[in-house]
Amino acid sequence: MHHLAILAKQRKLLAKIISGEKSIESRWYQHQKTPYNSISKDDTVYFKDSGEPVTVKATVAAVQFFADLDEQRIKTILQQYGDQICIPVSHAPTLVGKKYCTLIFLKDVIEIDPFHIDKSGFGLMAAWVTVDDIEKIRKND
Repeated sequence: MHHLAILAKQRKLLAKIISGEKSIESRWYQHQKTPYNSISKDDTVYFKDSGEPVTVKATVAAVQFFADLDEQRIKTILQQYGDQICIPVSHAPTLVGKKYCTLIFLKDVIEIDPFHIDKSGFGLMAAWVTVDDIEKIRKND
């Protein structure tokens, strides 16, 4: 499967993924939604900053799913993985209320020739898109 992860441009996370500082992509949700239970080892994740073209791809080395989160479980996840996620433990209170977490361990991160995507049908606010082939949402500029 192919996945498109859209990142908050102002947080400058894409540069951290490229440099290797951020080696785990995390998604925190109140309700189960993709990529929770829909991403697997060896899948491909494409990354883009919001409003920008896709410029990076990586392979999924491993995934972990967490459910029924409370503040203590969130703190435990951040204590163990926060440095690799680029979220400090002090950020835990802002995640209270999120009940599901997906950790995506990245490998083989490379920069690619930029391309735009068409998210039609996935919702304007979708920050994660899963497709069987990225070419299905790639725009032919």
